Amino acid sequence: MALVRWDPIRDIERLEPFRELERWDPFREIDSLQRRMNRVFERMIPGNGGERTGFTFIPAAELEETDDAFKLKLELPGLEAKDVNVEVTPEAVSITGERKSETTTETEGYTRSEFRYGKFQRIIPLPSTVQHEQAQAEYKDGILRLNLPKVEPEKQKAFKVNIG
Repeated sequence: MALVRWDPIRDIERLEPFRELERWDPFREIDSLQRRMNRVFERMIPGNGGERTGFTFIPAAELEETDDAFKLKLELPGLEAKDVNVEVTPEAVSITGERKSETTTETEGYTRSEFRYGKFQRIIPLPSTVQHEQAQAEYKDGILRLNLPKVEPEKQKAFKVNIG
């Protein structure tokens, strides 16, 4: 085996693959993570004239598919049916409402509330088209149940094409 002296000018081609490597900067990674976390919290905490009032209420949902319909359940505890608005389109369901705050005053001691108040909206996209005019809703014990009948799939017809 012969020793060959390394000539940086002649052997620069060997170093070219390393030019594309970027130096790892942990502070840039932390900055990127912080920006993503800020975006998450901005979505969760609404702004009220620049003042943050607390986490918004987002109702939990369950979607079940049967052969002929979708069954959608939403948890809306503490709300009355008159406080909830449901709109159904062929592709999605929109639920909006408002949980009104109860004002309490206490002269001695502190009042602590972990309840979430304010307006909410939840749009749930559906996996396939529904007959939105025939949607049915039932609200009982804080649970909203929607029955969303599916659209009958059109039978695929084959057409003969004449080549002429």
